[in-house]
Amino acid sequence: MTEREVLNVAEFHGDGISKELSDSIHKVASCLPLDVRFHPVDLSLERRRTDPKGSYKDAEDAIRAHGVAMKYPTVTETESPNKVLRERFDFSVIHRPVKSIPGVPTRHTGKVDLHIIRIAVGGTYEDAGRRIGTEAAVSVRVIERKPSWHANQFAFHQAKRIGSDVVSTSKYTIQKETDGFFEEIAEEVAALHPDIPHRSELFDALLAKMIMRPEDYSVVVCPNEYGDFLSDAACGMIGSIGLGASANYAFTEGGDISLAMFDPAGGTAPDIAGMNKCNPTAAIWAFAMLLTHCGFRGLGSMLDAAVRDTIASGQTTADLGGTLSTDEFTKAVCATMQTELTGAAS
Repeated sequence: MTEREVLNVAEFHGDGISKELSDSIHKVASCLPLDVRFHPVDLSLERRRTDPKGSYKDAEDAIRAHGVAMKYPTVTETESPNKVLRERFDFSVIHRPVKSIPGVPTRHTGKVDLHIIRIAVGGTYEDAGRRIGTEAAVSVRVIERKPSWHANQFAFHQAKRIGSDVVSTSKYTIQKETDGFFEEIAEEVAALHPDIPHRSELFDALLAKMIMRPEDYSVVVCPNEYGDFLSDAACGMIGSIGLGASANYAFTEGGDISLAMFDPAGGTAPDIAGMNKCNPTAAIWAFAMLLTHCGFRGLGSMLDAAVRDTIASGQTTADLGGTLSTDEFTKAVCATMQTELTGAAS
């Protein structure tokens, strides 16, 4: 028997449906021709309430030991765990792929196939703001060179891989210093990739055009908050905000990816937690992204396709109009994946 290659993955457990999503990923991993070894870390609200420093230290030790992590939804109480992790791990780029899914009903007829590349820090999210007397409030908006450079470089590398152009977007005519600085950096990076077409578009205009003709957009790069808005809007266009998976990246001084964390975009869904009803699609796609990042591009692509084929065949959870439980949908994806693996081997 051929010895399977080992893949070590830090696994950040959270709240609500976190356990069910983790169980789904473990079942999917068990049907792969890999020895996936998960290293669990408790980031639940209960742990963070009693041992916040220890919980985040455990997470940092695990991801630095293994280089990659799967993260499941966490409750935000006094602080956002996602924000804490981004700061501790120095994440500067978030990648959210959004693609139309055959079999998922939508109110939109266009075909969406987007890669949204977002600066993970700064923007209006950097500063919670402060009151000035009783009649005004103010906050500071931050755009930094290094994360802007990383986001744009990542966008151009993604465009080169899939053979597309790059659109940088912001409100550079109004936010002339901050967004203008971001667009300057986009132009600098574009000059290093003369074979890849690049254009800048105002964010509000891009939103309208994306809704009218989503086929005109493939790789879009933008500052933090714009990427947040755009990601949810694009997921709404394909039928559900809960169908989004994300990757968070940190980089070395030389520009190589040093750490990566993958997670489903949805929340903790406390109303259905423990009921075997949640849709694990986004979590499985996040795991497929992790496989691709770790060099198993073929397996990542096959797993992504297996989820799409399963949904297209009408096998879906209740949120997409189906009747399958979390476990049943996971088994259906594994069966589809097994068929694809058998076909690839023959």
